[in-house]
Formats: sequence, C-alpha cells, structure tokens
Amino acid sequence: MFVDQARIKIKAGDGGDGAVSFHREKYVAAGGPDGGDGGRGGDVVFQVDDNFSTLIDFRYKRKYVAERGENGSGRNCTGKSAQPLVIKVPRGTVIRDAKSGRIMADMSTDEPKVLARGGQGGKGNVHFATSTRQIPKFAKPGYPGEEFEVTLELKLLADVGLVGYPNVGKSTLISVVSAAKPKIANYHFTTLTPVLGVVRVDEEKSFVMADIPGLIEGAGDGVGLGHEFLRHVERCRLIVHVVDVSGIEGRDPCDDFDVINAELAKFNAELAERPQIVAANKCDMASEEQIEKFREFIEEKNIPFFCISAATTQGTSELINKVSEVLDTLPPIKEFEAEPIPQEELNEMLGVDKKFEITVEDDVYYVDAPWIQPIMRTVDPDDYSSLQYFQRVLINSGIIAKLEEMGIQEGDTVSLEGFEFDFVN
Repeated sequence: MFVDQARIKIKAGDGGDGAVSFHREKYVAAGGPDGGDGGRGGDVVFQVDDNFSTLIDFRYKRKYVAERGENGSGRNCTGKSAQPLVIKVPRGTVIRDAKSGRIMADMSTDEPKVLARGGQGGKGNVHFATSTRQIPKFAKPGYPGEEFEVTLELKLLADVGLVGYPNVGKSTLISVVSAAKPKIANYHFTTLTPVLGVVRVDEEKSFVMADIPGLIEGAGDGVGLGHEFLRHVERCRLIVHVVDVSGIEGRDPCDDFDVINAELAKFNAELAERPQIVAANKCDMASEEQIEKFREFIEEKNIPFFCISAATTQGTSELINKVSEVLDTLPPIKEFEAEPIPQEELNEMLGVDKKFEITVEDDVYYVDAPWIQPIMRTVDPDDYSSLQYFQRVLINSGIIAKLEEMGIQEGDTVSLEGFEFDFVN
C-alpha cells in the first residue's frame, strides 16, 4: 500500500528531577547539601532512510515518545541523559506542525533534523544553598520536553514529472525510457500510485522521472485519483505533458492540454509557471492533420513539442535528449525551507506570556495556569523558603493582583492546578 500522508504525535523526553540530598559522612559535621542535577531528556530526531518509500508504518503507530532523563542523586551525581529517539522516514518527506501548518523540516538530505528537544534536567538542592539558607530542602524538577502533533507529507524527489489524462501512455513511456515496470493496461486509472524511474542519457548523465497517476478535470478539487498525488509534481523541475494526439477516446488534444494545466495551476500556482515539454503520444494512430493541428497549438505557446509513440519507442530518444538538455539549464530540485516559529507560539512554549484564567465557584477561586505545573512540583509546603519562592511566582505573574481585583478576602480558598491553600494578604 502506498501511503504518502500521516499524522503523528511526537514528544521529547522530560528532564530528570534534581535531587534533595545532604552529605553524611562519619567525622564530617554539617556536610551540607549534595543533591545532583537531573539528566537531559531525549530529543526526537528525524532521519532519512532510503529503504523506506512510503509512510505506511505511521498508520499503525501514531505516538512517539523519547525517554526521560534520569533523576539526580546524592554526592553531586548528575542523572544520565536519555538517548535521542530516531524516527526514520522516506526521502522527500515534508514535516509540518499540525496546529499552525508551518513547515518544520524537509527531509530531502541525509542530515538528521531535531524536531523536538528534550527538557533540561532540574537543579539539585546544592545550587540553592546560600549563607542564610544552608539546608535547602527543595530542588527543581526537570523541564518538560517539547511536544508536537505533526503531519508527514511525502513529496517525491523527481527531476521530471509525467502528467496527463488517464490512459494517454505515461506508464508505457516511463517503462521504455527507464527500468521502471509499472502496470500497463488499456483502461483508466491503471496506475494507482506514483512510479519512479531512473532515465540514463549516457554513462555519466541520468535523471529521475515520475509517472503521476492520471489527472482528470476537477482533480485540483479532489475529483478522481490524481488529486491524491498532485503534491508529487511540486518538486519536479520539469513537466512532460503527455497528450493522446490521436483523440481515440473522443477528446480534443487541445482541450486535454488546457484542462490539465488548469488543474495544475488550481492546485499550486507555481506549477503553471513550471517549464514544460509536450509529448504528443500515439502519433502512429493519428492522422497528419491531427498532429499538425496540435503542433501549431502548442508551438504558438512557445512550448517544445515532440511527436512520439511510446508503444513503438518512436521519437522517445529525441524526447529524452531534449529533457536532459533542458534540465541542465534548470535549478536543482526544490527544497522547502523550515519556517520560523510564530512569536505567539514561541511565547507560549517559553512561558513568556504566563496566561491564566480565574473562575469563582462556591466561594472557591479556581486558577487555571498550566505553565505553573512544573513550578508546583518544586513547592514543599513544609519548607518556608520554598513557600516564599512560590509566593514570588504568584506575585510576579499577576495572579495575586487579579485575585485582589476580583475581591478575594483573607481566608478564602484558592485552588491552583489541584493545590488548595487559604489566601493570606
């Protein structure tokens, strides 16, 4: 089964927690804190693997979570950092953030890409010792790893894309100019998946050609099979437009040409500007009048025209030589640049905005502030310095001011992410 789209969740590993520990050794008085830091969580890394040609594996496994860093321990021992989680994908896979649609990576090269970074380990209590706080009984938890829902979209890496109506001879053409062996039959939609073939011009020169399943009118709007595979034309440097010049199926070749180009432009405006070569196929079944009429129509548009018969290989070598000549003048295969994270999303990830909502039910003030959850894990209700730190967070984030604005009174109950306490002014 050929699968070229998938949607998965990825989560980098959380950092390990810092340790609360005190040095205890015979004959050593007041050893002091010696809690070590937590280890770093594992990254989520994407890597190209040319043994894969489809995204079918991601239909059966949709969640990928990297390992968590180990917690710190006594004697200033730092926890072990987790190994990265490597996800292998076919070459040409474009990864997007499912929420915003921004491109996160284009997996077209062998360079691995880190898509979600593991959380840093939390600090051990050794870092919180001061001249006035000599026995800190708290440490910091590890930071959470980045988490995304992403879409994977396979866009084949081909220099040349064969497009045209069903049954015009695209599969026959790629089978005679390359070693590709597509299914060939005399009915529509014989080709159900894109087919790649390497075309060798001489001993030192070759290019990759893709047979795109047949397009029909309305393909850009989702009609037929072609709309499923139009994305694979996007990277092609050159389009070879195969047209049945014989009109054996009762269609006008000129209309066929215009309809397919309109569908390409509807799907992606850039495709309308992509260089084209027209291959008038089945010329052995067409009259001279049909060929000349179509030749004039194409040459008026200043598009190279070749009259071929893929079934008999007539004119195919001339076509391939011209394709090779044009490719020498074109830029390399298109790669999609990763897009920067929008500032609003970045602020949310970094906790810059520190957004919160407060609702009142039955004289209880409920504070919804997800960003404070990691901080809550550091709070020790029995430790005065820890509570002081927690109070400063509430003041600096504006939560205390908002509670007072809403009319909270001393002794009223506040519920913050499941942690309840009495408000004290």
